[in-house]
Parts: sequence; structure tokens; C-alpha cells
Amino acid sequence: MTTYILAIDQGTTSSKAILFTKQGKIHAVAQEEFEQHFPHNGWVEHHPDTIWQTVLRTCRKVLADNQVLADEICAIGITNQRETTLVWDRKTSEPLYNAIVWQDRRTAEYCRSIKTPHVEALIHNKTGLLLDPYFSATKIRWILENVAGAREKAEKGELAFGTVDSFLLWHLSGGKKHRTDATNASRTMIFDIHQQEWDKELLELFNIPESILPEVMDSSAEFGVTDTTLFGTQIPILGIAGDQQAALFGQACFDQGMAKSTYGTGGFLMLNTGDKALKSNNKLLTTVAYRLHGKTTYAIEGSIFMAGATIQWLRDGLQLIKSASETESIAAKVPLDHGVFLVPAFTGLGAPYWDANARGAILGLTRDSGINEVVAAGLQSVCYQTKDLQKAMESDGLRPRVIRVDGGMVANNWLLSFLSNILGATVERPEIIETTALGVAYLAGLQAGVYHSTKELAAMWHCEQRFSPSIDNQQRNSLYGNWLDAVKKVQCC
Repeated sequence: MTTYILAIDQGTTSSKAILFTKQGKIHAVAQEEFEQHFPHNGWVEHHPDTIWQTVLRTCRKVLADNQVLADEICAIGITNQRETTLVWDRKTSEPLYNAIVWQDRRTAEYCRSIKTPHVEALIHNKTGLLLDPYFSATKIRWILENVAGAREKAEKGELAFGTVDSFLLWHLSGGKKHRTDATNASRTMIFDIHQQEWDKELLELFNIPESILPEVMDSSAEFGVTDTTLFGTQIPILGIAGDQQAALFGQACFDQGMAKSTYGTGGFLMLNTGDKALKSNNKLLTTVAYRLHGKTTYAIEGSIFMAGATIQWLRDGLQLIKSASETESIAAKVPLDHGVFLVPAFTGLGAPYWDANARGAILGLTRDSGINEVVAAGLQSVCYQTKDLQKAMESDGLRPRVIRVDGGMVANNWLLSFLSNILGATVERPEIIETTALGVAYLAGLQAGVYHSTKELAAMWHCEQRFSPSIDNQQRNSLYGNWLDAVKKVQCC
């Protein structure tokens, strides 16, 4: 009897396997952090085998530790760090190069070299994205241009490209399935989100052979089955979505105008725009929220490159804290207007600035400043960056007044209280904050027939705690104005 849905949540700093009951409750979790590699300034890489092995180990561990048999799993869902790019040999499954992570900025100069009004309009009109190193296209091109023999093999049809979901599907299926879903495809900068197909004009622009691309499926679909050697029996893989879209789905933001903000390695504010792909005039991204039964739902999204990664840097880089959980009590010791600002532009600034060359800084230090102020500034930087995104959405006529939050950081009550204060909006934390994994479990469950509609899923969402603003507009505007001044000081142009 199938009892559980297994969600694979492959993130930027860790891989996680979560067993969900059919009632959408967490039964068990296994997680494993892995190493980040920074070969040069602005470069970020992962070892592909590390990605795969940590996923395989966590899946096996969560089953073994909880005495769950593979035939008790009705479906697997995969959610993943988006834009991260891998290219591998179809025959050997060996990667040609390390995974180039979404945060990587090595192609910034190339992006500048092709930047013309025509190219920018072409990309934005077809993909909803901006010309930026963040997305997969220039990363694919870099691998094909810089790895010996890669271009020749690609032209012969011997290579496969994939974002992390495709790479995992390939290995889970024993090299039998080369597929992705519409949400991940929409983040590559070579996928027409209106026609829902790979775009030949963009492929030509970036000199990418179509033969290396995966087949694009609905987010809830029959992607394949696991190879029997992995878990002892075949398990159907029935849901795939990029992490932010999966979180939107897990937060039950199914109605137009509903918004969620996720705080993992980065931070991502996403608002459901229904069946309309609305264009932003403020450097936000138009993206696929999910695709079910061939019908596409769209979203507007703002991306913050450094959220949880900033706290990780305070822990591992500066060694100011021993664990992220300490930050709540530390921040509570200082006033909100302590005067220190940490701008975490370690790999540039995301929306709405899109400045690939900006670099991080701590500003406003005085002799009174200490660890408490710097830690509080690190937490506040996440909230200020979310305010940047909210202001951009407002300018596009899309003000989110209630925001559902998720991700590892939202266990911090001080953070959510300040977030509500600086946004001037209600912040809702759900009972299950692992909504990225929950969303892809829901997608897999829909295909498996465990769930029958998004309306049924919406009824399963419950608020655990609600945060409301407690400061006035004058203080809010003063704090945010000082943040904007700090950002100006780190921008390249």
C-alpha cells in the first residue's frame, strides 16, 4: 500500500529528502550540506557528483531510518535550485564541467558585450527575463566555448544540458529520461514562455544546439521511473518544479494577486498573475508559476541573491555566530535604527538593481558598533532587499499586502517582525515552512491521483503565526531611506 510522497529538495547549500503523508504532513526528513566552490572572484560551482550522491544518500537515509519501503512511496517530486547549469555526456553520463551555480557571475562581461536595445527586447519579450549571467543560457555557452571538445560533441548530439532537476531525473531514471518542466525551462533565457517552447532565435543568439535540450513537460506529469538498482523497485517521478515555483504552489497561492516570499540561500518574492504574463517596467521577472494540464499560470518575481547565505557568511566567514539560530536573540539586543547596514552584494545585486559588479560592504560602523549590530544588519538586509522588490511591484501596479513566507530563515520571529515592519504588510508563516518540498509533493500527488484539485490543496494550508506592522511610516521611511543610501555606495555604475 502506497502511503507516502517523497520530495527531493536539491538546494544551493544542501540536499534534502522529505517524506510527506498523503495529508500533506511531514513524516521524516534527511538533509546533507555540501561544499561550495569559488575558483575565482564571482565564480560559484558545485561538483555534479556531490549533488547526485547527496540526493541519493538522503533519499536512502530517510527511507532506512524510518523503516519505509520503496513500494510504500506512491510518487517522487523533485524541486531544485534553478538556473544552475550542467552539461554531460549522453553515453557515459559524465559531466563535462562542474555545475555552474545560479549565483555565478563569470559571464557578466559577455552579457555586456552583446547588450543592445534589440537583444534586451528580444530576450525580455520572449522569456520574461533580463539579459544577465544569472540565467542558464550564458552558462551553457561558456561550457561549450571553454571545455575542450565540448562544442564538437554538442554539434554531434552527444551532450545533454540540464538544470539540476533534469540532471537528477537523468540519474534517477538510469539515463533513460532527459526532461524538465516548464518552470525550470522558463529560467534558462532560451525558452519562449508565451509559446511554451525552446526558441530558435535565442538558441542562435547564444550558439546553443537544440539537440542538447531536454523535453519540456507540465509541472505535474509522468517524467519517468527510478532505476530498480537505486531503491529496489521502480518509483514513479511525477512532479518537478523550480524551488520558488514549488514554494508558491506549496503556499497555495493559486489565485491571482497572492504572493509568497521564500528565504533560503537567496530570497524570492513571487506574485501569481494568473493566465497573463504581465511585463514589469521595474526589472522584475515574468516567469512560469506552474503548468497543469497544458495550461500555464504566470508570476512576477523578484530575486535576492543573498538571504540565508548572508547569515551563513556571518557564521562561517566572519565567525561572529556559531549557528543561525543565535541571530534572533542577538538582534533583539539592539534598536532597529542602530545605524549599521550590511549590503550583501557578494555576487552582485539582484532585482531591481541587476548590478553584476556590485560587491558587499558593511557601512555605518562607529566605535559603538559590535557583533550584535552587524548580525542584526545581516538579518535586516534580507528585509530591506524584500522591500526593494515590494516597491518595484508597487510601481508595476501589483502591491502585495499579505505575504506568505517560507524557507529556513522564517523560524526567526525577530526577522519576520522586522519584515512586516519594513514592508508595512501582513506576514503569514504557515504551519509547514518546508513549502518548497511540500509544493512539489503536491504536484506529484496530483499526477498520482492522491489529490484532485488545487482547491483541495488550498484547504490544506494553515497559518501558524501572523505578523503585523508595529512602527509608523516615518520610522519605516527613515530606515529604508538609509538602506537605499547604503546600496548606492556599493553599486558599480
